[in-house]
Amino acid sequence: MQHISEVLALLALDRRDETTFVGEHPETELQRTFGGQVMAQALAAVYETVPADRVAHSLKGYFLRPGSTAAPITYRVALTRDGGSFTTRRVTAFQFDREIFVMSASFKLPEVGLDHAAVPHKPPTPPDQCPSLAEVLGERSPRTKEVWEKEWAALDTRFVGYSHREHADGMRMQVWLKSVGEMPDDQRLHQMVLAYASDLTLLAVSTLPHPEAFGSPRLQMATIDHSMWFHRPLRVDEWVLYDQSSPNAANALGLSFGKLFDADGVLGAHAVQEGLIRMADERPRTGLV
Repeated sequence: MQHISEVLALLALDRRDETTFVGEHPETELQRTFGGQVMAQALAAVYETVPADRVAHSLKGYFLRPGSTAAPITYRVALTRDGGSFTTRRVTAFQFDREIFVMSASFKLPEVGLDHAAVPHKPPTPPDQCPSLAEVLGERSPRTKEVWEKEWAALDTRFVGYSHREHADGMRMQVWLKSVGEMPDDQRLHQMVLAYASDLTLLAVSTLPHPEAFGSPRLQMATIDHSMWFHRPLRVDEWVLYDQSSPNAANALGLSFGKLFDADGVLGAHAVQEGLIRMADERPRTGLV
């Protein structure tokens, strides 16, 4: 995908009944569905069942099985609760009659309350002075650069840098990202694209302290669970700073945290992810994933 309009097309789901929706895949050479796509489509499905005056403030998803790009994905929404100010939903994604993803999400009426926020770990280099992430990945693996440019070019992603030593909260990495093309003034759509984008680099931070880093063909990596909290509106067609850290990797799992800021350093969202990070020759012999 080369333009944000192609990502938005993925979010225009086919409604089959009041709580069932079907999402398509983009043209792709990948055999596994990108996790960010599944999260974004799941959020799109849920939003179709939520009152128009409520906005997502949190979600948590679990990836149960790899999705296939060979068939559409069906999303079934459970109307869990509609309260006075909060709405809760659950959504399950199916493919070939099997569950591949489940997500719970909570929505609320916007209101005024206490207000404070973290700031970026350090002032980032401006995006126009940063190389594209594809170029940086190409230094390690030309194939990874080629795949990135074919699959995720709808987001202009710039590499700011990463820490060369661990800090109190682990290794860190910063990237800028922005959609290629303008988006409508719809906070819901911007949240969906943020969910899509949040899965691009977060797990990679867990590989930074190790010789076999992100892009290595010897690494098997897959998202297991992904959570997000939306604090303030963020426009994805303007520069967003993704400030990421990894406090732990153990048991073939990496844990990563991400803060998403606007260009002025205002905190808009948090993301937390745990994922499988396994060397290709270290797969358990039990036959379990």
